[in-house]
Amino acid sequence: MREKINDPSISPAERLAALQEYLQGSPSFPAFVTESNNHVHTIYSFSPYTPAAAALRAREAGLMVVGSVDHDSAAGAGEMAAAATALGMGAVTGFECRVYVHSAEEVASGDAPLHDRKLNNPDTEGIAYMTVQGIPAHQRDAVAAYLAPIREARLRRTGEMVERANAILTGLGAEPIDLERDIVGRSQFRSGGTVTERHLLAAMADKLIARFGRGQGLVDGLAELGLNLADKVRAQLSDVDNPHLTFDLLGVMKAEFLEKIYVVPARTQDGGECPSMAEVIAFAKSVGAIPCYAYLGDVTASPTGDKKAEKFEDDFLEELFSELRRLGMPAITYMPPRNTAEQMARIAALAAEYGLLEVSGVDINTPRQQFNCAELQRPELAHLNDATWAMVAHELVSDVDLSLGLFAPEGPLAGLPLTERVGRYGALGKAVVDGELTVDQAVTELRKG
Repeated sequence: MREKINDPSISPAERLAALQEYLQGSPSFPAFVTESNNHVHTIYSFSPYTPAAAALRAREAGLMVVGSVDHDSAAGAGEMAAAATALGMGAVTGFECRVYVHSAEEVASGDAPLHDRKLNNPDTEGIAYMTVQGIPAHQRDAVAAYLAPIREARLRRTGEMVERANAILTGLGAEPIDLERDIVGRSQFRSGGTVTERHLLAAMADKLIARFGRGQGLVDGLAELGLNLADKVRAQLSDVDNPHLTFDLLGVMKAEFLEKIYVVPARTQDGGECPSMAEVIAFAKSVGAIPCYAYLGDVTASPTGDKKAEKFEDDFLEELFSELRRLGMPAITYMPPRNTAEQMARIAALAAEYGLLEVSGVDINTPRQQFNCAELQRPELAHLNDATWAMVAHELVSDVDLSLGLFAPEGPLAGLPLTERVGRYGALGKAVVDGELTVDQAVTELRKG
């Protein structure tokens, strides 16, 4: 039954039915811990997990809340939310996207202080990752329509990168990649999902494994690509019985090789996939969702192996926060396992100064990653758990009435300080998930002010 829950070839309804059947067997789950994960990727971008399977894995890790943020897609949101409900958990659904921090007009006028800075995107200056979270259920179709041309443009760019990858593969005597069969076919693109660079690198990894074989032959063959293999990764790739070989090789290639085939995304106004940050913020607010800047911070060692040691935003954080406030960004999200205590303390101080909500999550897109975020049990990070519960409530009540959203300017609690609003919404979110209140009762409580 677990295999069916994680079967990408069947429908979401069938996977959810399999989950319900599995739960009827009264499986044993650990006690809930004071943790959540709002940054899970599923098969609708790139991941070994369907939304239902990801929710199940999160419950098995003891998480109280699970959230999905697939790249350029919220197609898995309904399945994720339904699975979380079945498992007695809260859910926060959304998507992740790349944006140009400044519009082309701002760059042309010289009013674009961050356009030549490397922000949180290792591949291109002036382009940043952001998330849109807490999407009300009745707005999912609007989100899908907004993201459809972005997904199409990303597929076209992937095709350009396939040509570059194939030139390298054929030079090594490997079989070339077929875009439709090897990339689109292994994705959920035809069901509203996105094709990402990881799909391309996974296809390339499979071709290299087929060419050089498993074990030491693969490691020797990779030397021809000039890949820099750490001892831990070398051991993983040398293991002929490694069940995660494609994922492990993909991670190395993303960190060490992607730049050789990478095509910079164009702006949406030029037929590309990257809107401006201001455009995505405006869209998110129009559908009652919460846009968040995804802070990365200077990297010394990546837990997923897909990022090199590199400098990002830390040298100009104050300038970045000032720009985020100017653009109307209400929240910032980050990953506690990636960041140092000093980085997180600095983010917390700046978020308080600039009035931004802090959101947390742990990137999940490979089978080796843990769903847990033990850092959230630290007392100094308790506010991140509060924010998660507030977003749970936000997603539920704004589905009834957009004016009840956490950041709705006309909301009944809009006049309260952000920390107080978060506390009020958080208590309601937890009460609904615990079965102490219905969503309608939570709405009534909010409307009392």
